[in-house]
Amino acid sequence: MAPLEGIRVLDLTRLFPGGFCTQLLADFGAEVIKVEDTGAGDYIRQAPPFYGGELDPGQTASALYLSLNRNKKSIRLDLKNDEGRAAFLKLATDADVVVEGFRPGVAARLGVDYETVREVNPGIVYCSITGYGQDGPYRDRAGHDINYQASTGILGMTGLKDGQPVLPAVQVGDLGGGALPAAFGILTALFEKQRSGRGQMVDISMTDGAMAWLAMVAGRHFADGTVPRRGEMELTGGLACYMPYEAADGWVACGALEPKFWKAFCEGAGHPELVEHQFDPPGSPGWEKVAEVFRSRTRDEWKAFNDEHDCCIEPILEVGEALTSDLARERGMVIEFEQPGVGTVRQVGNPVSLSETPADTSGAAPAIGADTVEVLVAAGMSPEEVDALISSGAAAGPGGEVEGGEFRV
Repeated sequence: MAPLEGIRVLDLTRLFPGGFCTQLLADFGAEVIKVEDTGAGDYIRQAPPFYGGELDPGQTASALYLSLNRNKKSIRLDLKNDEGRAAFLKLATDADVVVEGFRPGVAARLGVDYETVREVNPGIVYCSITGYGQDGPYRDRAGHDINYQASTGILGMTGLKDGQPVLPAVQVGDLGGGALPAAFGILTALFEKQRSGRGQMVDISMTDGAMAWLAMVAGRHFADGTVPRRGEMELTGGLACYMPYEAADGWVACGALEPKFWKAFCEGAGHPELVEHQFDPPGSPGWEKVAEVFRSRTRDEWKAFNDEHDCCIEPILEVGEALTSDLARERGMVIEFEQPGVGTVRQVGNPVSLSETPADTSGAAPAIGADTVEVLVAAGMSPEEVDALISSGAAAGPGGEVEGGEFRV
């Protein structure tokens, strides 16, 4: 039995943070029901222009959508319609979790906010994922990952000294600040519900979540007033022993922070005189000599060197190399399954490895509205009532008029 089997999640989210959060839950057995609108549905079904835009003929959803929605069901309801809203609240009476990613106040205007849902289901765990939280001075601001990183100081610390800030290649605010805390908050609230029977609101601010990543940096700042600067922090390229280096045919990462690792590197490379330069800054004579040593070997040679000397040196891989690496394959982090209407799909797997109840990542992502009838009938509505909802436009089944959807934020 999957660890989250029997947990029903109504997922009102779109795009990245909510989709990733609920996919983690679905992989471990939760029944995740995507509640999409009666138009184009989740915006990410149609890739944004900078990710390819138009779908190929016969393609039912973008690769981005597929990568965030495996193991889920999809229904289509018009929450602006009284009957559609009533159908959602009927579903909510037997749900364990509701997840939404609207800006504060939108769920209330739609009549599907925490207070309303709690009236029909006092035990509901209701998770809202927003940029800046349900209260506070930034409550009503729009934002994206770049803004959350800017507001927390993360972006101000990232990049080269005296250069412009550099965005990380992955979405720290969306994923680390939003999706992961949301999943943790939901599971924590479900555990409390198991003990007390009480549901509760889970208020996830992606900015709060990103700021939590400052734990070590903030701890030091509070202790001695240190203000980290771009390119000057010890663990962001300020130490000779802990930074990227150019090799003969690419780049490698040196993480020899502990003296034993640095000594193993220096002596293994035939340069014991460099041991005393472990913490030299970039641009110093000691650093220049270390950089010269790294340029003397290829990435593969440094990998073999690390295999022998165990000194925390790894090639810096391109994404394609990482996804086809022995490490990714042996750890099961690249999965493959059949997606109806698409064919064989490969994507990143679930990172949580449980010994007794592992994640099941074999379920395809749902076509839009594929489960509308089944889910509503299972909730107690008759087939005739469901047909009437669809006929009135308060609900929709699979296919239909979904053209014209565009990537919106």
